[in-house]
Amino acid sequence: MPNQLANSLSPYLLQHKENPVNWYPWGAEALEKSLREDKPIFLSIGYAACHWCHVMAHESFEDPETAEIMNEHFVNVKVDREERPDLDNIYMSAVVAMTGQGGWPMSVFLTPEQEPFYGGTYFPPVPRYNMPAFRDVLLSVSKIWREDRTKILESSAKISDYIQRNQSIPSHSTELSRDHLENAYSSLSGSYDWQHGGWGAAPKFPQAMAIEYLLRRASRGDESSLKIAKHALDAMAQGGMYDLIAGGFARYSTDNEWLVPHFEKMLYDNALLARAYLHAFLITGDQKYRRICTQTLDFVSREMMHPEGGFFSSLDADSDGHEGKFYVWTEEDIRSEISNPADVEFILSAYSISGEPNFEDKFIPRKTMEDTKLAGKFSIPIDDIEPYLQRINQQLLEIREKRVRPGTDDKILVAWNAWMCLAFSEAGRYLDVGKYKDMATRNLNFILSNLMAGGYLHRSWRGGSLGGTGFLDDYASLVLALLAHYQTDPDQRWFRAALGVMDSMLEYFSSENGLFFDTPAEHEKLLLRPRDLQDNAVPSGNSLAAHALLQLAAYQGDAEHRTKVEIMLSRMQLLVSNHPTAFANWLCALDSALHETREVVILGDPGDKRSGLLISALWSRYRPNLVAAISPPDFDSPIPALLEGRTLLDESPTAYVCQGFVCQQPVTDPNALHKQLEL
Repeated sequence: MPNQLANSLSPYLLQHKENPVNWYPWGAEALEKSLREDKPIFLSIGYAACHWCHVMAHESFEDPETAEIMNEHFVNVKVDREERPDLDNIYMSAVVAMTGQGGWPMSVFLTPEQEPFYGGTYFPPVPRYNMPAFRDVLLSVSKIWREDRTKILESSAKISDYIQRNQSIPSHSTELSRDHLENAYSSLSGSYDWQHGGWGAAPKFPQAMAIEYLLRRASRGDESSLKIAKHALDAMAQGGMYDLIAGGFARYSTDNEWLVPHFEKMLYDNALLARAYLHAFLITGDQKYRRICTQTLDFVSREMMHPEGGFFSSLDADSDGHEGKFYVWTEEDIRSEISNPADVEFILSAYSISGEPNFEDKFIPRKTMEDTKLAGKFSIPIDDIEPYLQRINQQLLEIREKRVRPGTDDKILVAWNAWMCLAFSEAGRYLDVGKYKDMATRNLNFILSNLMAGGYLHRSWRGGSLGGTGFLDDYASLVLALLAHYQTDPDQRWFRAALGVMDSMLEYFSSENGLFFDTPAEHEKLLLRPRDLQDNAVPSGNSLAAHALLQLAAYQGDAEHRTKVEIMLSRMQLLVSNHPTAFANWLCALDSALHETREVVILGDPGDKRSGLLISALWSRYRPNLVAAISPPDFDSPIPALLEGRTLLDESPTAYVCQGFVCQQPVTDPNALHKQLEL
């Protein structure tokens, strides 16, 4: 018989609806039951693509004897961390405080008043990995709850006090300084792994936001930053972390070489990395980076898109009960499935599928041989290697599609969708690819039509049903996506929508000290009102809000928005300087605030080829500190304010290049626009 999760929106919760554990979703019913029955809460937080969440579920939550203990002694609550980042933030802070590390599944024991008193991550069914058996943990916690309640309450009070203090914002506020940018760069360059690429030891995460900061510097001519960024992007693109067959990136690498990933594919990683590779292409002109960007976007459009335009959250790591089974190969697979002997030998060499297996008894495709060597070995012209690889990939993709597919978490999250929309929109604009522009348009129409209700933005959507309230990152990310797409598709409705979402963000999430809360003011009462400032695998809501405010300040000449951002950054810049990989999106915001923003207006009939030439000149290279308003000359009202007072020069399409609303002479010639943009 299904438990209390049967009517949940989240695919992760629905994975557990048939467990013998009497799971509840987070909410009043579970909390009241805990108080009424005087039982502690066992809170389990995870997500649908999480491999170790599946392992613990199979070992413990599907086991009747374990479930009997859980049901007798606890009120058991399941939470999807992607739907409820607020709860994940609060209780991850507690787990890190108790154990020194965090991760998923997260396992936390709470008092009926929501205060944590014991926790960890994955617990095995028997003692191993230097961890106690889960049943032993359950029985021990239950015994102490009954016999030594005072000890638990003292512990929970201390932990709750700690995480309250840990949520406090930096008290120091200093004048913004480029010295902090240089200190951050010194830290990034000094800690860079030149042997394998990236930062830190296994498990290695992509660090797309840190790479974006380096590309910002590279766009201004910093060759040393470009060298690091290229090395990191090249290392990840060899295969393993990157799916050479179908495109798209896994969540992280379990080793230092970017070879063996945790095979789940998250929407947010692919959004952030697609943009990084796009920007690297625009700076270097290297077609490899363009190809990886477009292959990633094509993967998302093929495998992670709802027919109506929303993007799904993730693909699972497991299929047919085994991690990575969908993605790995044997030499026999290739020889038996590919009929052309020449193609077989090419695949085995190109993707290193021979010799000693690199993942258990199979191979993860890995491209370590350079195209020049492949061309020489197979007597193929160098220019024909990439088309050959694409033809081969199509064959391998068709073979792979016959396998049992990983599960798809098909819920649609606003923030993650906005980041993916931003990647499609920028690619459509810079690469002039119409299908990518259309994808971004469809996505924004989907979000605005389906996830805005009653004046509020909702966090998630699935199958026509809305999830709970939106969080700060949802609002700020949507503003950024709308502003990005306004520059790709210069329709004022996108800009007007951005203004409306920003107004709501300021109303619902602002605080007296300048930094935003993650939850709206009318949100349900939790242990605390969270405010996560750190950029982890995804950018923090506050750093996203800083970027959104900076862009709108540039469009509107809004001193109030600009002042608000400077207050935020003045509190954060020391943390950013000292811990750049942990605050990398903040670092990009600080970089933006400390370098002049170019405000560009192009007036002209959209159908006039001369307008098109000016627009092409505008998007001919990557300029991270630039906002553009493109409009026909007969606009009804100056929205954005940057359009105010703009007129055509000599009745021709005209461009204005400004800084701080102080403009150079208007020009009608694309070459003249190029020169002004380079000044």
